[in-house]
Amino acid sequence: MLDQPLISPRATRTRSALVTAGFDLLATKPIDAIAIDELVAAAGVGKGSFFNHFADKQAFASALATEVRLELEQHVDRANNGLTDPVERIAGGLLTCANFAIEKPKRAAVLLRSVANVTDPKHPLNKGLADDFYEAVRLGLVRPEARESGVLYWLGLCQTVIAYLLEWTGDSSQAEARIADLLLFGLAGIGVDHRRAEELSTRPHNVVRAKQ
Repeated sequence: MLDQPLISPRATRTRSALVTAGFDLLATKPIDAIAIDELVAAAGVGKGSFFNHFADKQAFASALATEVRLELEQHVDRANNGLTDPVERIAGGLLTCANFAIEKPKRAAVLLRSVANVTDPKHPLNKGLADDFYEAVRLGLVRPEARESGVLYWLGLCQTVIAYLLEWTGDSSQAEARIADLLLFGLAGIGVDHRRAEELSTRPHNVVRAKQ
């Protein structure tokens, strides 16, 4: 096995400064509206340092979005730990996205703005969701079409929920009602039994919290 190249503490600090500045800037505007000069100025590093770590702005935005997506997947895994019902796991993933948008709005905004919103069902980041849809179809809990299109459908719904919560300025009860409706419609769309969909859609009050 080849030795992995060592990254100097200075390079680590530089990359960390760029990433921190990137989250601040990408939370308010898309990467195309951010000049590299603006980014390195916010990070307090030289312009050449940027290209030591990233090929271009798109690669930079993709790296940040991938970091957030991995973090979000870890939250979903923890929330679904111990659950065996694939439909409950699918619903739990959406509610975790809602909670993530409220607790970490800056990081959620970066995920939505990035070009790295992965929709390919075969992508490693989507494996857990794809497995849940496969099992739900196998058990006859959702429509057969969900085996091929369920991941894309659900990712789109999760992004809609995140976008809604990032724009939301009302009280928590309004958000709970909206998320409950979206979850109910989403579950009905993939063919979940109506009573089961209604039961699962009563859970946003356990997740949605007022913005600080």
